[in-house]
Amino acid sequence: MMSNSLKAHTALLSVNIIYGANYLIAKGLMPDRIQASALVFLRIAGAGILFFILKLFIKETVAKREHGLLALCGLLGVCMNQLFSMNGLSLTSPVDASIIVTAIPIFTVIISYFILKEPLTPQRITGVSLGALGAVLLIYLGNSGLGSGSLLGNVFVFINALSYSFYLVLVKPLMQRYKPITVICWVFFYGFIFMFPFGIQKLLSTDFAIYASTDWIALFYVIVGPTFLAYLLNMFALQYVKPSVSGSYIYVQPVIAMFLVALITYLSSESSYKGDITFNKLLCCILIFIGVFLISSKPLKLFKLKSTS
Repeated sequence: MMSNSLKAHTALLSVNIIYGANYLIAKGLMPDRIQASALVFLRIAGAGILFFILKLFIKETVAKREHGLLALCGLLGVCMNQLFSMNGLSLTSPVDASIIVTAIPIFTVIISYFILKEPLTPQRITGVSLGALGAVLLIYLGNSGLGSGSLLGNVFVFINALSYSFYLVLVKPLMQRYKPITVICWVFFYGFIFMFPFGIQKLLSTDFAIYASTDWIALFYVIVGPTFLAYLLNMFALQYVKPSVSGSYIYVQPVIAMFLVALITYLSSESSYKGDITFNKLLCCILIFIGVFLISSKPLKLFKLKSTS
């Protein structure tokens, strides 16, 4: 029989495989089948409805004074996060997007320092510097003309990662005071309100009559998989593992995205993803990985010596 710890790690692996595959699946829908903002509308509305159905089984009210913070979390963690994520992905390479997103733990450390006054050790400063260097270089490489990357798309994904990092810091005290499903329902509610004017017109102009069965399957996956199902699996896993362990699984996303891009390129000689995987991008990926490792791991001997000298 599988232990709870093993179940948690299986859930986390599944979450990040879902996210990794989503870069390719969502990219395949945009913009020919649906505009990015219209896809965001369906994603937030669909997952929000599913969360509210679950909320019917949990009786918990939120104090009125909390709604300002919940609205801000909805703006950053749902509206801006999704709009910049999908619009960025529609313009750039799935590989670039998946690598930039792995810098979220680095941004979170910086924001936590200023907002929550969490200390920055020499090891964390080194990690932040290396990770930030990798992210900035990767954004710049979007202007190289190789593959399907783009500078604007990479900047959009960067803003998505930054807004989500702010959300993670701001939502932390709310998650400590209320049940996660209660918080996420209100966050999605406010996120939907903020997103509505940006997505409704694009949605109304979408021609669903041209959809093939594979398009409907992909749309269902994007709405349910990386938003609703992934969140539930992550909530389950956090009952048995530390948040730092959960965060480390973000490394799986670019691996999955790179594997799928390489597979598509191998199978199709006309693939638009040719040139998406380069040595320079892999180097940026390694810099970000090292940065996240340094900020999430226990103090290493080298930095212990520095701090005592």
